[in-house]
Amino acid sequence: MNNNTQHLDQSAHSQPIALATLIGRELRGGRNDKPLVRYGHAGLAKRGEDYFLIKPDCYRIPGNASTSFSVFAIFDGHNGISAAVFTKDHLLDHVISAIPPGIGRDEWLHALPQALVAGFVKTDIEFQRKGTILGIKNWEASGTTATLVVIDGLTVTVASVGDSRCILDSRGADISLLTVDHRLEENEEERERVTASGGEVGRLNLCGGHEVGPLRCWPGGLCLSRSIGDMDVGEFIVPIPHVKQVKLPKSGGRLIIASDGIWDALSSEMAAKCCRGLTAELAAKLVVKEALRTSGLKDDTTCLVVDIISSDLSTSQTSPRKHQNKFRSILLGIPQHSFNKLANKSSSFGTIEELFEEGSAVLEERLGHFTS
Repeated sequence: MNNNTQHLDQSAHSQPIALATLIGRELRGGRNDKPLVRYGHAGLAKRGEDYFLIKPDCYRIPGNASTSFSVFAIFDGHNGISAAVFTKDHLLDHVISAIPPGIGRDEWLHALPQALVAGFVKTDIEFQRKGTILGIKNWEASGTTATLVVIDGLTVTVASVGDSRCILDSRGADISLLTVDHRLEENEEERERVTASGGEVGRLNLCGGHEVGPLRCWPGGLCLSRSIGDMDVGEFIVPIPHVKQVKLPKSGGRLIIASDGIWDALSSEMAAKCCRGLTAELAAKLVVKEALRTSGLKDDTTCLVVDIISSDLSTSQTSPRKHQNKFRSILLGIPQHSFNKLANKSSSFGTIEELFEEGSAVLEERLGHFTS
């Protein structure tokens, strides 16, 4: 464990680079044409164990707008709030500290998937250490899912453990799942991994041998195969995230990030389609409302909707054919002042480019992936 921690921290000892040099590198990369990011949040509490993070204005170089990126996250805790709160407070810092300082945007994005793995693992290690030091009752039983989304321009990077899903709805493309649900009930690959490692997978066994509920990992009885925390379930439950990085087409797209209170009630397609044509804020509220209408409030229900809008669309001028295209604009969920320019720029629509995806639960494979 100490070797892992040393590996995670080693980037912090790199030589510093002058701020002017860094800014110069960014400016030489071209004009700042980053898309506009708009977001909304909605949720209802059943147990009060869902937490979320919204940081729309982060900077690789402090004060330099051309180095901005945005972060959104959901943490669905179980057996108390300790793990969810700790992860919300520390995960992003651990991820950023694992990225070597003084590198340009392309190198930063290339290093990000590995840094996400390092950040998740270090957060889990630090959570365990704090619990041991403080000796807080029920600390070791607390755990959380974590879905962390980093948006830099049109590049979206998502890391997740558990079942707080993130989907992408991009105009002209199918709805894309950017996460993998680490539920033993549905994920055969994770079931095989747990049993191959010596764990037992089965349902809750009542008196008389009657089995009920979803598949769980024993000891501990957790229905997830990956999480942060959960120190009482042994080494079979790991904090190593699935990571996926994609580049959106110039038309942008919409992200829906939500806890399982949403996904137990709505499919990815239902969630995406029910809120098209609405602002991000209204969309988040409607997704929650639709989930409640479908199955009632059975669990904490949290939803973040993030719209990534092309800079060309966000700065375009109002067309004189405003009234003629008004109805089509509403249907597509595109701002009216942007519709006509978009209609004449079909080349801005394109496919989603997959840059990276890795879901191995073997830490050595993940931390060594970008060393060459």
